[in-house]
Amino acid sequence: MMMSRIAGKWPADARHYCIQLNPDGRGGGNMTLKPVEFRNGALSDLRVLELGTLLAGPFCGQLLGDMGAEVIKIEPPEQGDPMRVWGRQQPDDPSLWWPVIARNKKAISLDLRQADGQQVLKELIAHADFLLENFRPGTLEKWGLGYDALAAINPRLIMIRVSGYGQSGPYAHRAGFGAIGEAMGGLRYVVGDPSRPPSRMGISIGDSLAATFACVGALSALHYREKTGRGQMVDSAIYEAVLGMMESLITEYDKLGFVRERTGAILPNIAPSNIYPTRDGLVLIAANQNTVFKRLCEAMGSAQLADHPDYANHQVRGRHQAQLDELIGRWSSRLPTREVLDLMDRHGVPAGLIYRAQDMLADPQFMAREAIVTVKHPRFGDLKMQNVVPKLSETPGGIRSASPELGQHNEEIYLKLMNMPAQRFEELKLKRVI
Repeated sequence: MMMSRIAGKWPADARHYCIQLNPDGRGGGNMTLKPVEFRNGALSDLRVLELGTLLAGPFCGQLLGDMGAEVIKIEPPEQGDPMRVWGRQQPDDPSLWWPVIARNKKAISLDLRQADGQQVLKELIAHADFLLENFRPGTLEKWGLGYDALAAINPRLIMIRVSGYGQSGPYAHRAGFGAIGEAMGGLRYVVGDPSRPPSRMGISIGDSLAATFACVGALSALHYREKTGRGQMVDSAIYEAVLGMMESLITEYDKLGFVRERTGAILPNIAPSNIYPTRDGLVLIAANQNTVFKRLCEAMGSAQLADHPDYANHQVRGRHQAQLDELIGRWSSRLPTREVLDLMDRHGVPAGLIYRAQDMLADPQFMAREAIVTVKHPRFGDLKMQNVVPKLSETPGGIRSASPELGQHNEEIYLKLMNMPAQRFEELKLKRVI
């Protein structure tokens, strides 16, 4: 409908323009054509207000910022996001985690607990495409900043909400960190050695999964907005994000009464796929497909194994997983690691080493694809970190800036973007609202 009203005036280079609705706060407003440049990524014409702290919200902001969005991180004055001091660091130095999670972001300070701060956010909402938050559900509503109130100001607003249990249900009000969501979503129970209590991943996987799904939801909502002009709310719960990655765990129990247990380094019935000893180390080999297993047997000089009744297909290999792993381990342990890897490569069998950071930094594949990049940082100098994922051929994302200082962009956002009078800006500073 919007397209038909302006179809006759659409520029010849229409792919470089988008429709921009300018709400007047009363459900009306005007519509203009806005030129779009994508030199800094596919989302470079979009603006995100990030209210989140720690990881579950800010990682979503990192993903959007990596693809070009202008992410304005809003933090309490004088305090800031706890991630500024979390993680490994030298004494008196800022966190080394912060430059990764806060890259490509601008930072302003604003106290949302004060009425003046809430009013400033409402004014800023008119300039935003997304609002990202991971407070406990009900917090924004308590401040008069719920979705309905903000959508009345900007009907195109997409509110991205990440929380432990979601915005509804009997647990919604509970505090919910990533570790709890990992346990509730089923991941913790199946991770670790079967002889030990449930383990955890060495990273904050629950938070990151919820943030990733939130990003998927935000981009889906953006597509809908392009068709209708209307924003919506994206509700990503940590436990549901973890559950979404649990493959057939629920279905197997539903139909077979089967409960997955901890299995250590293997996946039961997926064989061979394990870590095997070599003369001087370890190597991971994954040859659980029939044709790949046949090639592994040839590489081992035991082509006849592929036709052995214990190993002839996926099902029987799964039943004889332990003895097959022992057989492969006896063969691999007689050879140096490099020779095993070369044999696997020549025969088209997936294999590799178990990398640590130093291995990644030295690997030619990482170098060729620039999977790790060096970013200039005002405190650390040259700082290495992972690059943007995935790679886009036409509008690649990138790391445009290091992590900002607390309130670094106050003047740019308040005085220039919002056209806030200088006197009001100074008054808000005196009140410690900003």
